[in-house]
Amino acid sequence: MSTGASGFVQPIVLRDRGIRLEPLAIDHENGLKAAAADGELWRLRVTSVPEPENTRAYIETALKMREQGCRFAFAVIDEATGTVLGSTSFHDILPEVKRVEIGYTWYAQRVQRSHVNTTCKLLMMGHAFDTLGCHVVGWRTDNFNFASQAAIERLGARKDGVIRGHALRRDGTIRDTVMYSMRAGEWPEARAQLLYRLALRD
Repeated sequence: MSTGASGFVQPIVLRDRGIRLEPLAIDHENGLKAAAADGELWRLRVTSVPEPENTRAYIETALKMREQGCRFAFAVIDEATGTVLGSTSFHDILPEVKRVEIGYTWYAQRVQRSHVNTTCKLLMMGHAFDTLGCHVVGWRTDNFNFASQAAIERLGARKDGVIRGHALRRDGTIRDTVMYSMRAGEWPEARAQLLYRLALRD
């Protein structure tokens, strides 16, 4: 792991509004299986949710990427119950230009369209911009994952463009990737808007 990347993958726990983000570990295997089973999320061709039998390998891959300094994965935890709700990551970490992307994000079906995703993104964007001093935070998603695109746009991110023929889906088809980003100067307004939306839920 390069020295420059070390600060981006140091163990950190983030928490707010009953949600805790803690470093993904093998101990989360059963919790991730249960979260993915809520909606059988691995059946969705536009997501990276692991099949039950591949959950340990999914975690091991995330840990290996963390050692390489290119990804830092979190387990998303309900603080009240300790239940694993899903997972999310910083990835494509570029310390030299102070850029990270947020992705590998998925949640149990029962907490989708709740405050969970907005809370997680506020925690991660705040950590990226305010603690790590990032200049840019990025997102990428499948061109057919319209729900993900809408969720990213609600965060205040701007669409950078589409990379055509960019990656394989789990079913072997080739996807186009839609790229989004937010600059540090855009973060204060985005943060205020997201806090306002969360306040409406309270």
